[in-house]
Parts: sequence; structure tokens; C-alpha cells
Amino acid sequence: MITTNGKFVRLMTIVGFTLCLISCKEVPKTEIGTNYATMKVALGDKDLSTSYSATVRGRQDIDIYPQVSGRIERLCVSEGEKVTKGKSLFIIDQVPYKAALKTASANVEAAKAALANSELSYNSSKELFAKKVISQHALLTAKNSYLMAKAQLSQAEAQELNARNNLSYTVVKSPCNGVVGALPFRAGALVGPSMAQSLTTVSDNSDMYVYFSMTENQLLNLTREYGSMDDALKNMPEVQLRLNDNSIYDKKGKIESISGVVDIKTGSVTARAVFPNDSRLLHSGVSGTVLVPSTFKQCIIIPQSATVRMQDKTLVYKVVDGKAVSSLITVAEINDGRELVVLDGLKPGEEIISQGAGLVREGTKVK
Repeated sequence: MITTNGKFVRLMTIVGFTLCLISCKEVPKTEIGTNYATMKVALGDKDLSTSYSATVRGRQDIDIYPQVSGRIERLCVSEGEKVTKGKSLFIIDQVPYKAALKTASANVEAAKAALANSELSYNSSKELFAKKVISQHALLTAKNSYLMAKAQLSQAEAQELNARNNLSYTVVKSPCNGVVGALPFRAGALVGPSMAQSLTTVSDNSDMYVYFSMTENQLLNLTREYGSMDDALKNMPEVQLRLNDNSIYDKKGKIESISGVVDIKTGSVTARAVFPNDSRLLHSGVSGTVLVPSTFKQCIIIPQSATVRMQDKTLVYKVVDGKAVSSLITVAEINDGRELVVLDGLKPGEEIISQGAGLVREGTKVK
């Protein structure tokens, strides 16, 4: 006789055996895809810029040195003053130079009188020689005296000119339009042509020269892009200047020249851009960063997160038949840190993984 408890035990045994049979059967495996952000490749325009450390200089930074010696009698300008060409900057003691000019002028008058006497004597000697009153030797002596007096007059005139120039040099004038720099010497200071330090510097900063260096590879790329260096200088877009406070200068500049000689020590060439400086915001000697723009028309642009960098190669993962397939691409050297311009390896309409490409493996199922 089977009790109720016995029936329960039998039922549980059957259920357990059934479950065991089910668990022993193989469950078919299903491939589970991974979720990735993807994008369709399309054409577009992209503006990028390359940064170059730069130094700002005035169009002319002219050191002013005296051409004569003496004590400074008067300063005619102040530091930072805007001056025009020919403006008096310093006046050096003129007394000894005025005296030298008077002496030189007197010597000229004396030489003129001596020349006149020699000329009279020579003319008289010619008449007497014609009448055979004097010998040829006496005639030649009179002629030589005349020529010597003539030479002495020229010498005296040269000395007068030199004295006049020295007097004019006592007024030190600005050689160009610009701004006066520091004035280390004051009235009473003894100065001269052989002094090591300049009296001041006059900077022509109506336009500012901004100098920066380009690598040899950048120079080659630039030449290839425009066909020749002359065409590059003619057709390159305007550049911008970022100042030390990270602000962008409100005027754009133009690259005027690029050195044709590569520095063998640094492997770079020097380029010069010109910026207008009507507001006088730029000062000679400051530093900044030149931003050279590059415009790519109808190009393929992808996010940097869609690429994987392997040594000197760049690859992306295309989505082909629902799986990730790696593909090498060529990108432009310049970028903005967020997006890359693809030069080769992708075509419009292709689908790629746009984020997390570094975690993808070849053949991964992509959902």
C-alpha cells in the first residue's frame, strides 16, 4: 500500500529525472552583438589652423647712436613718444663744433685768396714767357703754385663740409616714423660714437613684423599645395595672431616672405607675417602665436574617437555585413584635436564605428 508521502516522493523523483534530461541536452549558442555608435561617411568643408610660436618686431627697430662726442645739452623727446622722421631727439653741446665750422670757413676764404694770387701770377708768367722775358722753368713754377693753391682750396672746402656736418650731427634726429624707446642717458651725460649702449631706439610700429619658424616638412607641403613658393605667398590666406593673454588680435596679417634657406641646426625656415598696428596695441619684442588657416573643401571628416593610432598608421573600423572590419586611412597632418580630415581610405556612404574604436576587435558583431 502506497501512502500519500510515498506518492509525493515518486512525483518528485520523476520531476527531477525530467529536469536532468532537459539540462543534459545542448542549448544552441546565439551570437550577441555589441552596441557601438556608428556614422555614415559624408563630404563636407573643414577649416583648420596650424599654430606657430612667434616673436613680434617693429617694421624698423633702429638703435640711435651719436656721430660726434660731447655732453647732452637737451632731450627733446620722452620715452614712448610718437615721432616723425627728422624729429629732433637729442642736442649735444654745439659750442666746439660751431667754432670748428668758423675756423674751417675762414680757411676756405684764405684758400680762395691764395688761389686768386696764384692765378694772377700764373697768368702774368704766361705773358712774360710769351715775350721771352722769363724762362720755361719760371712759367712751370708759377703753374705749379696755381695748381697747389687750387688743391688747397678744395681741401679747405672739404674740411668746412666736414665741420658743417659735425655741427649738424649735434642735433640727433629720428631716422624714421616710430615710437621712442628707453632713454638711459640724460642731459649732462657724456656720449660719443664709440659708446656700447645706444642713446635710444626708434621703432617704426605702424606695421609689425611677426617672425615664426616652419619645419622642412611643412615647407614642402606648402610648396606642393600651391605649386611654388611664389604662388604660396601670393595665394595663402590671411593669418591671425594670438597674444600672450590668449586673446586674438583684431587685425589679420599677411605672410610676406619665407626664407629660402633651411637652418641645418634646427631643420626649419623663418617666415615673416605683417600685421597693421594702427591702435599701437602690438609692441616690439613681445611674443605670441601665429595661426595659419587651412581650408579643406568637400572632404571626409570623422571624429578622432573613430580612429586607432598604431605607430605611424591610422585605422578605422568599417561596418561590413554587421561586423567590424579594420581599414587603414590617410589623414591630414593638421587637426583641431576633435576631428580629422581623411585624405584616403574612406568613401562617402561607408559606415564606420564613430566612438570607442580602440575597444573594437576585428570581426566583432556590431549592433
